[in-house]
Amino acid sequence: MSEELVGEILELPQTDYQKQMPGEEEEAVAQATEISIESVEEGSVQFQDEVSAVKQVLFQDQDDDSSSSDYGSHDKPGTVLQRLVPEGNVLFPDIFQTNQLLFYERFKAYQDYMLGDCRTSEVKDFTAEYLEKVLEPSGWQAVWRTDVFEVLIEVVDVEYLVLKAAVELVTPFLCETKGCELTGESMKDLLEAKEHKVPVQELYVVYDESGEFDQTALAVEHVRFFYKHIWRSWDEEDEDDDFDYFVRCVEPRLRLYYDILEDRVPSGLVAEYHCLVSQCEEKYKEFTSLRNNISNSDSESELDNISMVEGLKMYDDLESLKRKLKIIENPLLRYVLGYQVNSGLQSNRAKGPRPTGERMVHVVSSSMTVSQLQTLMRDKLCADFSGEEFELQFHSDPLVAVNACYEGDVVVICPGHYSVNGSFSIPDSIELEGFGLTDEVVIEKVGKDNIFLDITGANVKVSNLKFVQHDAVEGILCVRQGKTVMENCVLQCETTGVTVRTSAELFMNICDLYGAKGAGVEIYPGSTCSLVGNGIHHCKEGILIKDFTDEFYTMPKITMMNNVIHNNEGYGVILVKPADLPRMKKTTEAGFQDESKENGGQKKEADEEEVPSAEGYVEGNNLFREPHTQEHTEGNDVITNELVATSSKKSQLQKKKMIELGLTKADDDLMSQEMFVSINGNHFKRNGKGSFGTFFY
Repeated sequence: MSEELVGEILELPQTDYQKQMPGEEEEAVAQATEISIESVEEGSVQFQDEVSAVKQVLFQDQDDDSSSSDYGSHDKPGTVLQRLVPEGNVLFPDIFQTNQLLFYERFKAYQDYMLGDCRTSEVKDFTAEYLEKVLEPSGWQAVWRTDVFEVLIEVVDVEYLVLKAAVELVTPFLCETKGCELTGESMKDLLEAKEHKVPVQELYVVYDESGEFDQTALAVEHVRFFYKHIWRSWDEEDEDDDFDYFVRCVEPRLRLYYDILEDRVPSGLVAEYHCLVSQCEEKYKEFTSLRNNISNSDSESELDNISMVEGLKMYDDLESLKRKLKIIENPLLRYVLGYQVNSGLQSNRAKGPRPTGERMVHVVSSSMTVSQLQTLMRDKLCADFSGEEFELQFHSDPLVAVNACYEGDVVVICPGHYSVNGSFSIPDSIELEGFGLTDEVVIEKVGKDNIFLDITGANVKVSNLKFVQHDAVEGILCVRQGKTVMENCVLQCETTGVTVRTSAELFMNICDLYGAKGAGVEIYPGSTCSLVGNGIHHCKEGILIKDFTDEFYTMPKITMMNNVIHNNEGYGVILVKPADLPRMKKTTEAGFQDESKENGGQKKEADEEEVPSAEGYVEGNNLFREPHTQEHTEGNDVITNELVATSSKKSQLQKKKMIELGLTKADDDLMSQEMFVSINGNHFKRNGKGSFGTFFY
């Protein structure tokens, strides 16, 4: 009997069931259940249990969704967060472990709960609203951490808009200092001076097993992480305030943070990014300080006029730094444009010739029989080095052999599989060659190091070797300086393949390169690259030719003959270049010529739609004035109009350039450009987007 009734419940008409609102679903099933139960004898406990089981299955997904929410469920007993034992000599209570959140956890919190689709100017209000919903206003303890001390406090109130908590010291007094002495009385004096208010970001919530303060701990962590790693002080003056702040700034910066954390960004680029952030912070402080001084000045002195010119120069420098940061924060531009500084492995200094004058042949072999030694002597050593006096050295590790080389040495690697934990840095002119078939002489890189082969020697030759790269951050070969010849090699890549830097030369002949998540070959401006008889396949792009935004370089000299470029995800050959640079240059020159004519003795009346007036530019964009400050005198207004109009034109041209970032199109005329010295006999097959393309930035 009970089975039949359960079946009736499960077979409710689908159309009627789906029409119920989410809040009415349980009521509908409950009504059906009550009707069915009326026909059952009282005391049928077994049947009631079965009906309860059916209801639990029906609403299991709904319950799971609510429990997986970042807000959590306060009705469920117990915490879902881990505890963390604080380090130090003082026995602080355990705190919540919140600093190991995954990318999607932070992403969901910022997108769904904290920021949503707010604009930059609304970030503080949205953050305050978020905290007001999830943060317990009082009754919880935390460790207040600064660079100087840690002290246990209790929160008695929260001021959400200014992100501050009103606190009191906990008895007994627990405090740990770093390089200073603080007593309970001195800490009370400090709190009184601060009106008992401390930043929420400096609080680490004390662990509680009940689960009551889980959301408080998570909310504090989200705010702390946001203002430490995402928010920039200059974001408040962002000219793109009408656009979604999360999409423009939060998501790319969050992804970059986790890419760095998980070793997916080259160490050189990481260092450059942090350096740019520091420079931008410093430049912004200087600029705002100068702007405030100018805004509060009523004089028409020459000193104020000089300060105005300095301010415009600072503004241009600041905008340039911000553009560079945006390029690194954008995953696509970070991959395509790269960076100009020498990154990652820093090459050793060249040793030059050996002091004693002799040259060395370094023989590398993990083990060798007499027969193998005879073959090596007959086919290699006697055949190639009998005409000169060479000294022999034997090694079991190819990295040790390369590090022992001086100018003119030769490294001969016998058949075997060699695992190398480190990178080859080759600053001298040497030869590195395998003895045997290419697939028999394998050098495999282990560990998350930087570039596999970093070459700066004036004349280096690498031949007859197979290089295998795993779990890498940077490319397999980088030719930074000098001339490198690579013949009959196999390059099994993981990130970028071969990189030819500015002023370097690479001659790659009869090699097989595959597996790069970036480009198989990256060619920088001002370099020379000759590719003859190679196979470049199963990479993101086959060959990528680069340019940069701020510097002018000569075009590279490229020779491509009899190469087979196939099965790459993107284009076989792609050129990266500025978007419509001749037009922009022409517009810039015309703009400055017009301005010179219009400023021939009278004040320029700018068109507000094309170039903002000085008043609009100064007040709307906070260039030289804080909002609601006093007006300048007429003399300063004239100077401001003239100078700001120039900066505005430049800023608009830069914006037009940035709008076209990321545009890619097929370009069948690419191979006709002057950079290609010789093109003959190349084959392009099954490349995802075509043979040739251009990426505009």
